[in-house]
Amino acid sequence: MLISRRNVLRHIVTGAVTAALPSLVEGAGKTGGPIRLSRNENAYGPSAKVKAAMQEAALNVANRYPDVEAEALRLKIAAHHGVAPEQVVLGCGSSEIMRMAVDAFAGYRKKLILAKPTFDSIRGFAERAGAEVIAVPLARDHSHDLGAMLARADDTTGLVYICNPNNPTGTLTCREDIEAFVRSLPPTTSVLIDEAYHHYVSQSADYASFIDRPLDDNRVIVTRSFSKIFGLAGLRVGYAVATPQAARRLASYQLPDEVNVVAASAAIAALDDTEHVLASARRNADERQEFFNQANARMVRAIDSHTNFVMLGTAGPAIEVIEHFRKNDIALPPPIPLFDEHIRVSVGTAADMLEFWRVWDLMPGHQMSHE
Repeated sequence: MLISRRNVLRHIVTGAVTAALPSLVEGAGKTGGPIRLSRNENAYGPSAKVKAAMQEAALNVANRYPDVEAEALRLKIAAHHGVAPEQVVLGCGSSEIMRMAVDAFAGYRKKLILAKPTFDSIRGFAERAGAEVIAVPLARDHSHDLGAMLARADDTTGLVYICNPNNPTGTLTCREDIEAFVRSLPPTTSVLIDEAYHHYVSQSADYASFIDRPLDDNRVIVTRSFSKIFGLAGLRVGYAVATPQAARRLASYQLPDEVNVVAASAAIAALDDTEHVLASARRNADERQEFFNQANARMVRAIDSHTNFVMLGTAGPAIEVIEHFRKNDIALPPPIPLFDEHIRVSVGTAADMLEFWRVWDLMPGHQMSHE
C-alpha cells in the first residue's frame, strides 16, 4: 500500500502532539518568567486526577463541540449543590456570568451598585452597556457598607454586586447583614453574590454560602469559579446558581458553547476530587498564616484575610513597592483605589513566599532584623 507524503506528515504531526500532551499537562504553570503573585491563582495547580481528565479530553474529544461535556458539567454542579439542573448556568469563567448579569438586569440607563474597591470587571461590562455605575467605599472594617449602598438604590437600580469574601481586601460581609440588605432593596433590583473565594473561608459565624443556604429569592444570583482553589484559571470555567426564573433570564444572554470540552471535563473531575480541595484549603491556611507571621516579625500591618491573598501595608506609596518587586521578577497587581499604601499579595508556593520576603527586605528601611 502506497502512503502519500501528506499522510506521512499527518502521522508525524499526530504522533508529536500525542507525545507532547502528557508533558504539557504535567508542566502546567511552569512557564518561567516572574513569580506571579498578582492574580490570586492556586499556585500548585489542579490535582493529578484533573490533569488526567484534561489530557484525555484533549486527545479524544477536542474535535467535538462541547454539548455533551457541558451538559454533564451542568448536571454535576446541580447534584453537587443539591439544586435542579435548570438552576445552573455555565460561563467562560465567573466574569462571563457577570457580563450576562449586566445584560440581563443592568442595561442602558439602569444602575449598578458595587463596593470600592472590589473585583471590578463587572464595572466595565456595565459601562459598555450604558448603565450608571455607583461605587460605594467599604466600611471602616473593610466589609461592604450595605447601609450606604442601600441609600444609593432606587427603582432604576438593576443590579447590586457583592463580592464575599471581597477582592482585594479578603474580608467578609456578615451573612445576616446581606440578607437584611436584600430584603430592603427595591423589588426590581437583583443581587449578584460572587463567591469565587468560598473554599478558602474558615468556619465563621459571619459567613455562609448563598448556595449552601439559599435565600430562595428570584433576585439573588450566586456565582462560583473553577479558577481559584480548583487551579483551573487558564481554562476559564465558572457558573451561577439561581432560582429557575432568574437562571432562565441569565441564560438568555449566554453565548453558545462558552465552556470548551477540556474545561468541562476538567471541572467535572475537579468536583469529584474533594480531597484536593480540602488539602489546598489547608495548605493555603498554613501558608497564609506564615505570611502573617513574617509580616508581624517585620512589624508590617496586614488586613486579616479569608482568601488566598493578603492586603499588606507598605507605609509608603504602593506604586514604588510594586515597581521594586517588578524589577526583582515578582509580579504584583497595580495600585488599588483608596488603598494607596497597600499591596495585594497572592499566596504562592512556600518557595514563592520566601522569595517575596527576601525581595521585601531589599527595600531601604525594610531589612529584617536577625538579632
